[in-house]
Amino acid sequence: MRATLIGLGLAALTAGAATAGPLDAYRWRSRVLVLSAPDPDDAALRAQRAALGPMRGGAAERDLVVLEAVGDGAEARALRAHLSLPAGEFRAVLVGKDGGAKLTEAAPIPPQKLFATIDAMPMRRGEIRGR
Repeated sequence: MRATLIGLGLAALTAGAATAGPLDAYRWRSRVLVLSAPDPDDAALRAQRAALGPMRGGAAERDLVVLEAVGDGAEARALRAHLSLPAGEFRAVLVGKDGGAKLTEAAPIPPQKLFATIDAMPMRRGEIRGR
């Protein structure tokens, strides 16, 4: 599993990973975009990465962490199992700070749709009001 972490260290992900679910380290701290693909050369995975690249500021503002479950390693399998994702197909899943899946797509999610979905969440609206 390849992780792009914004505002949270990788140590937080691995600490207690043997006893915790694969996303427990992020609960109530970060929203997670899980990108699942059968291999690193998957066209949809490459397109999603390219779309998110210039949007790092917007992702950081929304406490968004990107995790990749690519290939057939144990961590990728665990993350896919946790979210009930197929191993042989691309999926993008937005997980809220509460740990629930909020948006699942079989194609890359445009950043505008991703951010609009996050911005419509009650917790995010509260974060915006609190600023």
